Amino acid sequence: MLYDVMHAVLPPVLKAVWRPTVRGLEHVPREGGVILASNHLSFADSVVIPTVAPRKVVFLAKSDYFTGTGLKGLASRAWFEGMGMLPVDRDDTKAALASLDIALDVLGRGEAFGIYPEGTRSRDGRLYRGRTGVAHLALTAGVPVVPVGLSGTERLQPVGSNLPRVVKVSVAFGPPLDFAGRFDGVPAGRARREATDEIMAAIAALTGQVEAGVYNERPVDA
Repeated sequence: MLYDVMHAVLPPVLKAVWRPTVRGLEHVPREGGVILASNHLSFADSVVIPTVAPRKVVFLAKSDYFTGTGLKGLASRAWFEGMGMLPVDRDDTKAALASLDIALDVLGRGEAFGIYPEGTRSRDGRLYRGRTGVAHLALTAGVPVVPVGLSGTERLQPVGSNLPRVVKVSVAFGPPLDFAGRFDGVPAGRARREATDEIMAAIAALTGQVEAGVYNERPVDA
């Protein structure tokens, strides 16, 4: 109910303020499990994508955002729950496996799941190598992957900024990538790597970012 209320109000307001340029909405399936795999430039990315997407998109968020106390904690929890986000403890040694289980549950319900294959925000604007969790989800759940290219969100809410700014942002959705049957008989590790590289290449084609060729590591203060 909270999600329905917030999405009846927030997207129109945010679109009016940001006036984002959006391309390729026709590529997002209107029903059934699907993964939206995006580059990651800002904390605000997980707000921008659900704002412009034609259907609910579930993202994971740090569990800290859901456990605060007092009015601030209540407001934070209401915001993230209202945006359709689910909590995950990133500092738990089993967090990666837990995240995959949560994502598979979301996809199994026929919903859209948003993920950043880079793992964490790019602080220099380059597109980092994708981690293979996205391919594991696509191959295990048997769902298509829609590549998403974000531009300008790093200026919307720069690292270290608490409040968003009014800047021009753009969101591009690419044609779905369907891996069904394509890796039959291929070793699992190789299949995940090749599928992930294809997803990242599709994202790069949408954003025009320089590819770093290495993994991005999460800063200790992130």
